[in-house]
Amino acid sequence: MAETPLPPGLSAMRLDAARVALEQALGASKVFFKLLDQRSYQDKFAVDDAAHHPAGAVAPDTVEEIQAVVQIANEYRLPIFPIARGKNLGYGGTAPVLAGSVVLDLSRMKKIEFDEEMGTVLLEPGVGFYDLYDYIQRNNLPYWLSTPGNSWGSVMGNALDRGVGYTPYGEHTKNICGLEVVLANGEVVRTGMGAFTDAPTWQAYPFGFGPGWDQMFVQSNFGIVTKMGMWLMPEPESLMGMDVEFDRPEDLKVMIDTIAPLRRERLLTQSPSIGNWMRAAAVLTTRDQWTDEPGAISDSVIDAIRKQFNIGWWGVSLRLYGREDVNKAAYKVLEEAMGNAGPMAIKPTSWRKGEPLEYTGWTGTPMTFPMQNVNWYGGRGGHIGFSPIIPQDGDKALAQFRRTYARYQEYGMDYQGSFAFGERHMTNVNAMIFNKDDPQMMAKVDPFFRTLVADAKEHGYGEYRTHLDYMDLVADSYDFNGGSLNRMNEAVKDALDPNGIIAPGKSGIWGSAYRQERQA
Repeated sequence: MAETPLPPGLSAMRLDAARVALEQALGASKVFFKLLDQRSYQDKFAVDDAAHHPAGAVAPDTVEEIQAVVQIANEYRLPIFPIARGKNLGYGGTAPVLAGSVVLDLSRMKKIEFDEEMGTVLLEPGVGFYDLYDYIQRNNLPYWLSTPGNSWGSVMGNALDRGVGYTPYGEHTKNICGLEVVLANGEVVRTGMGAFTDAPTWQAYPFGFGPGWDQMFVQSNFGIVTKMGMWLMPEPESLMGMDVEFDRPEDLKVMIDTIAPLRRERLLTQSPSIGNWMRAAAVLTTRDQWTDEPGAISDSVIDAIRKQFNIGWWGVSLRLYGREDVNKAAYKVLEEAMGNAGPMAIKPTSWRKGEPLEYTGWTGTPMTFPMQNVNWYGGRGGHIGFSPIIPQDGDKALAQFRRTYARYQEYGMDYQGSFAFGERHMTNVNAMIFNKDDPQMMAKVDPFFRTLVADAKEHGYGEYRTHLDYMDLVADSYDFNGGSLNRMNEAVKDALDPNGIIAPGKSGIWGSAYRQERQA
């Protein structure tokens, strides 16, 4: 029988004493330390199945129970790793950075408080996109969600890891307005106007007085977020737009140089994402239906797949939201701009309030079908993402694509990539899809990923988000002034969490107690 992984400096006897203390505080039904429990909280998409194993998990459902867990963790020097719903697939899922940590599973905390007039919501960590969508539909509320490609996850968890969607509210982190946080000493803090007792503006004004702390709890390990305020988009009067296909890889340049100015001037207020043929095809078919050739898929097979599904090498969906008269005027500008870019095909779409709605990410409908791409190779499929931030510039984006595509071919992997627009930046999301039952393929993933990080760093591009395996690598790439940002992060960590118990290693931030565990 496999041994329970132990956190650094903790004996099996001491860990068992901590387990007993947790059971006394929470009840045995909320404490999970059996072998099956440990396996249940491992990363399902792990590149290395031997890494990031938890010692167990606990599932409190109140702030008071979280405070009790924190007290015990400090007493026993037990590292805990908070998760909301654990559906951050491709980035670590339910697993901790530091092996032997106890997962703090907050998925049972599912309260929703909705302000219909202001369009704000106060959520607990366990509220998933489907939960919030159902709440809105059940109460006939005139608001739309913004949902990511994997809507199994937590609304809070997604926003706190800088997840994105496809509507004008698609940069989810920007819509956070007020947090409630349990600190490592057990103290409960509310940020922004929540620090003012009974303020009716907690979800209306994000800053409050003094330093703004909401973003300090994004992608960090400075505390345990138990409530999050968020703004939602009012249901629009109309929706207009187009799905556009382009024929050649080099068309990426003209696509970006056409769309980027429209995004910057806010004619387009959504977050469009240019995706390659495989992003569209991998949810409709599998590789073995087309070829058994080794290495990266050939151009002739790509052409056959594109012909079968009538898709371009690149595709993008553009949408306009709001008043119908305004959308009609904006659509004329959009139609002319995209037409002049030389597309392979343009498919217009429109909707008016009261008409049947298309159930897609563009209308804030939760979805999970994009996750079917992990079936591409067969076997136990998985993926991790390599996602650098790059300029909104067609030449630079095309150069980044060509470098990355050449690496995919070098390592014999099929390329799935996208270029998602912010207002001033682009996120180049590259999915490394793999078959965990293919040892030769899995052996290539780690050197492949590290090569991509090095390539991007050479051109000044850093990742915005990464898998547990690479948090130290990515944090170290932010190296201005000898890594002064990370030194500041760790100084804050040591001040707020002197025993380093909350999520050691998250985003490359280690408390002094575990700093020796940092990976290269």
